[in-house]
Amino acid sequence: MRRRDLLRLAATLPALTVAGRLFAAPASPARFLLIFLRGGYDCANFLIPYASSYYYESRPHIAIPRPDASAPTGAVALDADWALAPAVRATLEPLYQQRQLAFVPFAGTDDLSRSHFETQDSIELGEPSRGRRDFGSGFMGRLVQVLGSSGPIAFTDALPLTFRGGADIPNVSLKGVGKPAFDERQTSLLTGMYAEHHLESAVADGLELRQEVALTMADEMRAANRGAINTKGFALEAERMGRLMKEQYRLGFVDVGGWDTHVNEGGAKGALANNLDNLSRGLVSFSQALGEPWRSTVVVVVSEFGRTFRENGNNGTDHGHGSVYWVLGGALNGGRIAGEQLAIERKTLFQDRDYPVLNDYRAVLGGLFRPMWGLSAGELERVFPQVRPLDLKLV
Repeated sequence: MRRRDLLRLAATLPALTVAGRLFAAPASPARFLLIFLRGGYDCANFLIPYASSYYYESRPHIAIPRPDASAPTGAVALDADWALAPAVRATLEPLYQQRQLAFVPFAGTDDLSRSHFETQDSIELGEPSRGRRDFGSGFMGRLVQVLGSSGPIAFTDALPLTFRGGADIPNVSLKGVGKPAFDERQTSLLTGMYAEHHLESAVADGLELRQEVALTMADEMRAANRGAINTKGFALEAERMGRLMKEQYRLGFVDVGGWDTHVNEGGAKGALANNLDNLSRGLVSFSQALGEPWRSTVVVVVSEFGRTFRENGNNGTDHGHGSVYWVLGGALNGGRIAGEQLAIERKTLFQDRDYPVLNDYRAVLGGLFRPMWGLSAGELERVFPQVRPLDLKLV
């Protein structure tokens, strides 16, 4: 190879951390991307159960208004029971109408710890809930073993638990450097305003306390995120992910943080709405960057759990149980709400606080994987031991 050809080849390769070789393109055209929303996103303010009067009773400050064509802050009706958050009207509603998007409510795991870390681990491992955990084997790692040349890649700082056991998996970080919790200029201005004032000491104490609280909350958020990229970063980098999966890779994982909304979650507008807007814009960019291969691609968006159905005293929501999964793809049989469902009332909540889990995540994913790659019962058993796949007829 001539030197200029070698340099041209090097310039086209992404900055990857690879424990070995770059993967060759697999024979199957099917592509799969798992997006993990770390922190437990509030699915009830994304896919709104607007037919439930109890939803509005439970969320006097953060509920999203019922669908109203004349009100831009109203939910976007999908059917007689469910509606989308207005923050994703321009991005996800068209995909839903084109049947390239479906939702699976009441989805999740039977893990009841309500711990970010334990439940994230449970999902990434993909093992039966009862029995010893093997932290050296994640379900996507096992899927790599079953598929052979599957072109896997993790868009993460380090290899995620779900890809463990899958031999040599390349990973590339998408995350930028975060901003500090406080601006020194703003702190200096506030301190100067109260210099030699009788409130000077109280202001200084207040700023110090606020800094400590902010740092504590930031530490908790970072811990829940496990180093995941934020939604704004995802929106910026999704196109690059799409190009990589179009040309080189067919089995991807990315985690997106910022979903632990205990305080000031917002309703039609606010922190959650901003996250949903960024995430959905990124998904559209990803699909457009794939081009024709979008028709053979399936994207699934999951989170470790949902949030409490009732808002808390800080206009936020706390750790819950059941969630809503998203399934996207260019040839998806979408445009519908899939899986087992129930009417939402106080008496149907799990432990009088959360969405119940009616659609096990292993069964949902297994029901997608089997037709995507034509997996046999034995091959699916290797990926998800002791699972009965749930065929929702989405692919």
